[in-house]
Amino acid sequence: MIYLVGGPPRCGKTTLAKQMSKKFRLPWISTDTLENVAGAYWTKEELIKNRPYSELRRRDGDKSNDTFYEKYSAKKIISVLKGQSLPIFKAIEMVAVCEITDGNDYIIEGYHITPDTANRLVKKYGEEKVKVIFLTKQNAVKFARDVKKSSTPNDWLLVLTKKKETFLKVGKMIAEYSKYFEIEAKKYGFKVFNMDNNFFKQISKAIDYLK
Repeated sequence: MIYLVGGPPRCGKTTLAKQMSKKFRLPWISTDTLENVAGAYWTKEELIKNRPYSELRRRDGDKSNDTFYEKYSAKKIISVLKGQSLPIFKAIEMVAVCEITDGNDYIIEGYHITPDTANRLVKKYGEEKVKVIFLTKQNAVKFARDVKKSSTPNDWLLVLTKKKETFLKVGKMIAEYSKYFEIEAKKYGFKVFNMDNNFFKQISKAIDYLK
């Protein structure tokens, strides 16, 4: 079984993958890793085209989240994140088909996994081979308040943010992005778990649903 875990950044996908991996001794990979592997084979022109979010951040020359979220709207940021997710489909499919062929269980997580991407894989390989969930967050205020609890080493959001108001802007972007995932997931009949409250309880519920 291939377990696909999608949703906006900062919604618990990696936490779920790590816990599920530890509990059931399953291998997992992040689509961020797949993007970096694919990027090693892209030309400079392809890198610019296939990574619009990364290119937007690089172009400004200022890594600060404060500057980035001051300059760009949530709509713009979501747009480039969506654009950056598309070129990774083939890499996601390649991992999935290799593990399906070998009869292995495997977890793939990341924002690159959209409801449309997941649906394409389910239609091609079957529900008995691919299982899908999405994690979302809608409470921007709670997100901004809780973000400092992160235990991720060198967390990009904490390291590159100085202003409190930026955390709220990031939270609002994630809430808006979550709406997209929830609407599209409903279209295809995929299960969505809201992670605003009882985070670790929701992680456990999501894992139970997948297994």
